[in-house]
This record gives sequence, C-alpha cells and structure tokens, in this order.
Amino acid sequence: MNIKESLRKVFDRFVVINLSAMLAVVILLCIGVAFGLDLYTHHGENIAVPNLKGVDVDKAERQLYLLGLDMVVNDSGYNKQMAADCILLQTPGPGQRVKKGHIIYVTVNSPSSPSFAIPDIIDNCSVREAEARLTAMGFRLNPHKMVDGEKDWVYGILCHGRHVSNGDRISTDNALTLMVGQGTIEDLDDINMVGSEDAEEAMSGETDDFEEVKEPY
Repeated sequence: MNIKESLRKVFDRFVVINLSAMLAVVILLCIGVAFGLDLYTHHGENIAVPNLKGVDVDKAERQLYLLGLDMVVNDSGYNKQMAADCILLQTPGPGQRVKKGHIIYVTVNSPSSPSFAIPDIIDNCSVREAEARLTAMGFRLNPHKMVDGEKDWVYGILCHGRHVSNGDRISTDNALTLMVGQGTIEDLDDINMVGSEDAEEAMSGETDDFEEVKEPY
C-alpha cells in the first residue's frame, strides 16, 4: 500500500465521520426545537373554562387565578334580577378549553340602572317614532297623555309628573309618559253655516238704503 492510498483512506474516513457528526447535530437540533416549542406552548395542556355567570367578580377572579387563567372586565350591563357586581357574560364561554394564562373577558352587572339623555323627540317626531327610539334605549312607557294639538304628534314628556326636556339624563328605571296630540280643527271649511242675505249683510255690516215710496192720493 503506497502513501497516496493511505491518505485517501484516512481522508475518506474523516469525511464520513464529519458528515455523520453534522447529521447527528441536525437531528438533535430538530428534537430540541420541537421539545422547546412543546414546553413554550404547553403542548397537550389545556384548561376547561368554568361557568362564571352570576359569580361575584372578585370571587371569579380568584377562581380563575387558581386555574392559571387571567380575567379582564371589558364591559358592564344591568340586570335588576341579578346581584350587583356579578358576572353577566364571559368570553370564552363555559366548558371551552384554553391554554394556561389565557384571558377570560367578562361583562359585570352594574349596581344601578343606566341613564340616558332624552333624544330630540319633543315637538320633533310622531308618537310611533318616539316610542321606537325610547324603548330601544331601554325606557318603559306609560299610557299616553292626550293633549290638544296635531294628531299623534309628541308635544312633551313627563317623568313622575315632571316635564323633562331633550338632553335630560333619565334612569331607565323611570317610566316615561308621552304627551300626544289628539287632533284639533285646523280650518273652518267643515263648519255648516246657515244664513240668509240679511244674515250676510248683518255679518258684513252693510245695510240696504232702499225706501219704498207710496203713491199720493
């Protein structure tokens, strides 16, 4: 065996070893990255979201903390049938499975009913439109109070017998009463007037100056 053949064998073996080592390093890196991602994303680990509806907000926050979840209050509402500061809605919903550290967004019940500004409806719209706008805002309406004016036109709003104006803030716990026109005579065309020429003259203030002249004997 000459020197060239010996060197060739040595270098061939060196290349094979290097290639094998590089391949082993690549395989180890792939395994490490996959294992690291599993740890980072908590692969295979999930938590069932509990039902928080009706639970006090402080108690719900502690319950989620023990499960490894976070809570954020993103809205408030009002339901007089439920206790104040309890949870009305939640996202994600009960039973859904989420990762540890996931945020649960909740809507909390306000301790008092909301108040809204009366829209521009007084002497500006019909009773049907006024009813639609007020009920959509959450107001309750009493039977209308009929007043003189154009039929089905809104002339005012009463709250506990007191007049309110456009822009006044009123709680939705208070019922409102619309003052609605019942219809009035707008002209005299439909009035039947019975008269005569004398009556017309009397109304106009005119008199007939004609005087009968008798023939002398």
